[in-house]
Amino acid sequence: QVQLVESGGGLVQPGESLTLSCTASRSIYIMGWYRQAPGQQRGLVARITSDGTTNYADSVNGRFTISRDNAANTVWLQMNSLKPEDTAVYYCYARYSETSLAAWGQGTQVTVSS
Repeated sequence: QVQLVESGGGLVQPGESLTLSCTASRSIYIMGWYRQAPGQQRGLVARITSDGTTNYADSVNGRFTISRDNAANTVWLQMNSLKPEDTAVYYCYARYSETSLAAWGQGTQVTVSS
């Protein structure tokens, strides 16, 4: 079972930026981020495969950028122009394939508020 360690959450003001990072204990095909706000379901934010293919939720496209270093088994989520509606717990996830079960990080809180 792959282990995921996240870092980088915090409190920022609207319009500011924040970067999340997640390191896996071994090489893995898909890495990405989900988020869950209070009273809402967990939803995909962004994902990236080991060959660099990326996908983004419509709500963050153009503001967030996902990247990874395969040698370091690490993925980053650069979040720009943050909005209050981006406030959520962000969870790193990883999968060996499109159909395998996901492994999850412990979650990191991102709060966007003035």
